[in-house]
Amino acid sequence: MQNAPHILIVDDHEQIRRSVTRYLTKNGMRATAAKDAEEMDTKLALGNYDLLVLDVMMPGEDGLSVCQRLSDKGRLPIIMLTALGDDEDRITGLDTGADDYLPKPFNPRELLSRIKAVLRRSENQEVFTGNLSGRKVHFAHLTLEVDRQVLVDKTGHETALTVADFKLLMVLLERPRMVLSRDQLLDLSQGISAGPLDRKIDNQISRLRRKLEPDILRPSIIKTIRGGGYCLSVDVEVSG
Repeated sequence: MQNAPHILIVDDHEQIRRSVTRYLTKNGMRATAAKDAEEMDTKLALGNYDLLVLDVMMPGEDGLSVCQRLSDKGRLPIIMLTALGDDEDRITGLDTGADDYLPKPFNPRELLSRIKAVLRRSENQEVFTGNLSGRKVHFAHLTLEVDRQVLVDKTGHETALTVADFKLLMVLLERPRMVLSRDQLLDLSQGISAGPLDRKIDNQISRLRRKLEPDILRPSIIKTIRGGGYCLSVDVEVSG
């Protein structure tokens, strides 16, 4: 299950959230649910998802507005859930960036089939650098040249990053001063879940610190938060 696709289901109907989550999990996927756009935003910030199942009619921000907003930011595949017969909503959803739609009521088996189809189409299309592609990220005494995956200090010395180090650093740079648990860091950087004794992230943080910190014994850029996880404790600026 660690490498299974992670699906976020956003629907204000509790029974739909429960039944879809249970069905997807039973069929080899990871599934997380949110009741509205606000809860969805929180979970998107703290987790790594492969696809969004999004209801059109929700209290607060509706699904069409959410779809437009997320499509403007990046490329997270979206399947819209629409009331039977609402052709206008389905057309608008596709126009604003949805990859597919499914009218309610629906068979969970059909939803699973559509999820697999959209994931196949989206495979390898998304670049990890996302909106930071072609940019330079400045923090502490360092600059990350995103496309080159190279760190440059104030003297001009360059340090190449491994793919794993680069992905972990990108997760931290996109969430400065936010405390992230070990599970969240592992999910966001590698898309897998941690086991009860998994120290993978601790080891990776140690390796990354050796490339970032002026004093490895007194880390000031990536701080350890007791009982919480880790936090990038410096400000971040992005330039073209």
